[in-house]
Amino acid sequence: MEYMSQECYDKLVAELRHMEQVELPQVRDAIAEARDKGDLSENFEYHAAKREQGRLLGRISYKQKVLENARVIDKTRLKADVVGILSKVKITNLNNNRSMSYTIVSASEANLTEGKISVKSPIAQALLNKKPKDIVEVRVPAGILRLRIDSVEL
Repeated sequence: MEYMSQECYDKLVAELRHMEQVELPQVRDAIAEARDKGDLSENFEYHAAKREQGRLLGRISYKQKVLENARVIDKTRLKADVVGILSKVKITNLNNNRSMSYTIVSASEANLTEGKISVKSPIAQALLNKKPKDIVEVRVPAGILRLRIDSVEL
């Protein structure tokens, strides 16, 4: 079971629809066109289109499984005073006094360039269920980080 925001769920549904309704018919057309060119044993276009079809069907299957096991989180039931999934957390790295902001999301939503970190990451695990002004220590590959939670919001 994977918990996610409504935004992520809607995005996955849209991606799945696009793959099924646009990309898959294009690949099937490419296979049919390549098949019409004759001998399949040495037809590079046919084999490339078949590989693309296999890759696409694998991606479709994966997205379907993710959506089958998805549970959309009701934001109204979340606590705003402690760090949890979908919390926007402002923290300060006490080792170098730099401030950072992250949103804690499911693994499928994680995107560091957007400031979204996975709930399964070491930093998020250390922050879970903590309150503003708490100081946590996190073991990361570069050593130990000391982080102070400045604020938590939904």
